[in-house]
Amino acid sequence: MNVDPAVRKELDRIAHLSLQEHVSLSQFTRFGIGGPAAVLVDTTDAGAFASALKVVRLSNVPHVVIGGGTNLVVSDAGFDGVVLRFRGAGMEFVDHSLRVEAGAVLQDVVNAGVARGLKGMETMTGIPGYLGAAIYGNAGAYGHSIQERVVRVHFTDGERLTILNNRECEFEYRESLFKRRKDWVILSVELRFDEDDQAVLKKTADEIRAIRDEKYPPSMRCAGSIFKNCFFAQLPPSVQTQIPPKLVREGKVPSAWFLEQVGAKGIRRGDIQVATYHANLIYNDGAGTAEDLVAIIRQLKDMVQNRFDFYLEEEVQYVGFERAAVLAGSQ
Repeated sequence: MNVDPAVRKELDRIAHLSLQEHVSLSQFTRFGIGGPAAVLVDTTDAGAFASALKVVRLSNVPHVVIGGGTNLVVSDAGFDGVVLRFRGAGMEFVDHSLRVEAGAVLQDVVNAGVARGLKGMETMTGIPGYLGAAIYGNAGAYGHSIQERVVRVHFTDGERLTILNNRECEFEYRESLFKRRKDWVILSVELRFDEDDQAVLKKTADEIRAIRDEKYPPSMRCAGSIFKNCFFAQLPPSVQTQIPPKLVREGKVPSAWFLEQVGAKGIRRGDIQVATYHANLIYNDGAGTAEDLVAIIRQLKDMVQNRFDFYLEEEVQYVGFERAAVLAGSQ
């Protein structure tokens, strides 16, 4: 597992860049799973990150950009290439607006807004990871998504800095243009809030945090929900008739319901466990492996497909796998 010395030399020339070789990626994922990266490039400087991205792209070396690792499944073999991570976390408030770098921890953004009596992010309290990843996956909870607060997104392709407005980001449920254009990397975001009572916002955030921590304890090595919820209108007609009407909220049906119907709760392979109290929660209960994690995800997808004739779609992202290998048996 090596990167061309010439590429390494080019990266070494970039100021404000940290390079490490053969670093285990398990320490950068919420699952605590994953083999080594040939090279890990880490920086809090947006310019240095863009320069590093340009080097690896021009050299055609395999590379991937990661954030806080919340929704990341990394292969046991690791990643034979360059892993890039941008941790710039600067924040600047101007009235009801915030310009914040993509490497900021999402909870820090939530806390900063609540502390200033600014409404809009309090329902996302307790969601782990970086802000950039939240934009990338249009994170949300309790009927709200981060897209509601996005004004503009600043990103780079390694050559130039570009700005997109909210509409141009093509946000959808747990989706954005950036998921389809993985060569575009978010550097910073402009958010807009509404003024509200700080005490009321804090109470809302604290109540949501208590619920989330009970369901997904901070010490639990998991990615939260594994599968996206399902749009009722997109389900096969024969499936729609089986769903209790009270389960349909904002046009979506919880994936956990389908998983419960096929007996997913408590399934275990090695140290990878489906929670006994939540069918859409998979966690690492010890020395779990990516092989076992992927196998259980595939098993759950197949169980739902066999019963309901459609496949659930993951929220997690994969690094170091061949896509065909990950999805084998689940087309």
